[in-house]
Amino acid sequence: MSAAAVYGQAGAENPAAEGFNLAGSDARAIALADAVMAAQGGRAAWDETRYLSWNFFGRRQLLWDKWTGDVRIDFVGKPTVLLVNVNTGLGQAQIDGVVQTHPDSLAKYAAMARSIWINDSYWLFMPFKLKDSGLTLRYAGDTLRTAAGRPADWLELTFARVGDTPDNKYLVAVDKATQLVSEWRYFAHYNDAAPRIMSPWEDYKPYGRVLLSGNRGPRQITDIAVYRAAPESAFRVLAIPDRSGWQ
Repeated sequence: MSAAAVYGQAGAENPAAEGFNLAGSDARAIALADAVMAAQGGRAAWDETRYLSWNFFGRRQLLWDKWTGDVRIDFVGKPTVLLVNVNTGLGQAQIDGVVQTHPDSLAKYAAMARSIWINDSYWLFMPFKLKDSGLTLRYAGDTLRTAAGRPADWLELTFARVGDTPDNKYLVAVDKATQLVSEWRYFAHYNDAAPRIMSPWEDYKPYGRVLLSGNRGPRQITDIAVYRAAPESAFRVLAIPDRSGWQ
């Protein structure tokens, strides 16, 4: 079956983003991407998920309004806060307790915040982004076992003109029993023979209507939360918001 045929069948439930390399991707890989999406709750549940929060490796706490592109980043243990809209590139910044006002500084820290969001969100939400713009998806076989020794189908992800590091490559393991991502291997360049990082994706738990994994072995993504509502002030005011009444 051609990639186009598979896309036609699954597109209504999990359509690819504009710019996804359908012609360069293969049918089995696309089918696996759709199976992963379904296993984590489905495309409708992901699209309806709006406010997400997580602590990235104990370094910073992020809050993301997925519908508007607003992001808040609070650095752990220091009075540094970055606010940005990742779609417009506009934002605010407080660095070591000092509110930034100069246009050049605001532009610099908005770009920094967007880069942090690109990285930190991919470590948590990559399985929902397997058909993103600029991505080519290929099936890489099932002979390779994960580091934990589990059988898996493997996807190869390569990129074109997207993100901060378009020359990256990932090998992503899809567990044969659960259809959930169980490991990824990161290559700094798509021609590299060995991965720079290998991490498990373990301990999936429900958050709202989707499943998310925060266990990356020695690295942990914690304080994961999905909110139905959050005040706009959380993305407009640098002071740390009180989340006690959020749902």
